[in-house]
Amino acid sequence: MDNLAFIRDTMEAAGAFTAVSGWGMVAVGIIATIAAMIASAQQSQLQSIYVWLAAAVLAPVVMLWAIVRKARRAHVPLLSGPGRKFVLSFSPPMLVGALLTIVLFRAGLVATIPGMWLLLYGTAVVAGGAFSVKLVPLMGLCFMLAGTLALFTPQSWNDWIMAAAFGGLHIGFGIPVAWRHGG
Repeated sequence: MDNLAFIRDTMEAAGAFTAVSGWGMVAVGIIATIAAMIASAQQSQLQSIYVWLAAAVLAPVVMLWAIVRKARRAHVPLLSGPGRKFVLSFSPPMLVGALLTIVLFRAGLVATIPGMWLLLYGTAVVAGGAFSVKLVPLMGLCFMLAGTLALFTPQSWNDWIMAAAFGGLHIGFGIPVAWRHGG
């Protein structure tokens, strides 16, 4: 019995976290696209950041709901084996991004926040995606490229770069994830 338990635990830990919801990614992409349209109409970079912060609160709620729903439907435990590794890898860069947002805001470096968000979100997706389906880390690299672009281009481009990344990449990668991995 001990050997069977060991084998089961080993197989569970070696698997991929397949509860990432492709349709949840599409929903996040739509939220980001709407946020980009609203943010681009704002009078200042600061007002634009406020719009993106609202989207940054809404999008994870939607994504978590979609992940929980997909995991329950597939009878996949969320916080064991690959799911736990995904969360433990994804969370630290996200926490760092939240803390650096406060620091950059206080320092008056609001124009650098979009690039930092894209870079750290991409880092989180690459790190967590190492325990997920193969498309997820590739999406993270694309976010990192978008973040690099946002840091070295005029700040007037930030809303459109974020729209392309948070909107376009989530939709563009979410659809294949949904088709290939059951939602």
